[in-house]
Amino acid sequence: MTAAQSAFFVLVTLAVALGVSLASVTYFRRVTLPRPAVGVFNGNDMVIMMGFVVVLPFLYLSLPGWLLPPVLGLTLAGGLAVGYGPVVRRGPLRWSLIAGLLVADWLTARSAEDDPTHATPYWLVNSLVIMLMAVGAANLNAQGGLKLRHVSRFALALAVYDLFFATVVPLTQKLFNAVQGYAFAPSAGLRVGEFGAVVGMGDLLVYALFTTVAYKAYGRAGLTWALGLVAVFGALVPTLTPVTVEALTGHLPQIVPAQIFFGPAAFCGYLVLRRRGPERRMADVRPPARFVTAHDKQEPASAATADEPWERSPREHSPVGS
Repeated sequence: MTAAQSAFFVLVTLAVALGVSLASVTYFRRVTLPRPAVGVFNGNDMVIMMGFVVVLPFLYLSLPGWLLPPVLGLTLAGGLAVGYGPVVRRGPLRWSLIAGLLVADWLTARSAEDDPTHATPYWLVNSLVIMLMAVGAANLNAQGGLKLRHVSRFALALAVYDLFFATVVPLTQKLFNAVQGYAFAPSAGLRVGEFGAVVGMGDLLVYALFTTVAYKAYGRAGLTWALGLVAVFGALVPTLTPVTVEALTGHLPQIVPAQIFFGPAAFCGYLVLRRRGPERRMADVRPPARFVTAHDKQEPASAATADEPWERSPREHSPVGS
């Protein structure tokens, strides 16, 4: 890997990881999702999610090549429809936009398959679809009641999972090879000629989820910590590690799972943040979208309401809520 390829790899990974994290927090601040019918999400839901993480790779690898894109496409369509219902409330318009995105993904994937030099449009469209999916899924869980302790433990479990399936059982590399080049591949990144950088959707979901829940729980302090951890241990360390290994040994590792670095770092970040006090809940965070009435404009805000609730200390909030 040349110096230019290494720089491209690092910068694109950093941009994608921080981009999805910031987009998720922006969604959290501006869009209020309805409460889930199953009640408040908790640690049990993280166990179920971990079960899906374990099972889905085997499912994908067992599918014939012609069936994989439809399965991935239907999964993305359902997730986008649920996650962006409050954003585009008119059902026909929402489904039209989703269909347009997925059709563009499929067409650009076919174009890239016919001529690899035309792969850039496919990666731009597919990355947009996957990042939108990660943002929506992260907010469904964050606004559904997940706490930072649940997310940090989930990230730690993923670190163990990725380490095992990247070194002992090479499942991660097989899955990566199996889905690349297909429409709706569960990864985001960019390929331009000999330059390339790819981040898996699972990694993006963890980054978005950890950042959003940290922001919900501890406001700006949580956001700052989370973005720093995502940048260093989610992007810089995982991308610089193979470059360093190649420089020292002459051998470039095929894959370096980011979660083996980010998982432990996220858990340690949670241990640091929890010293600030109890986590805030959704009931403690004022709905991000508020209409200002004429009455609101005439009456000056009191000291208690002048600041946004996500800037206050967790101890200033009511203990009632999800």
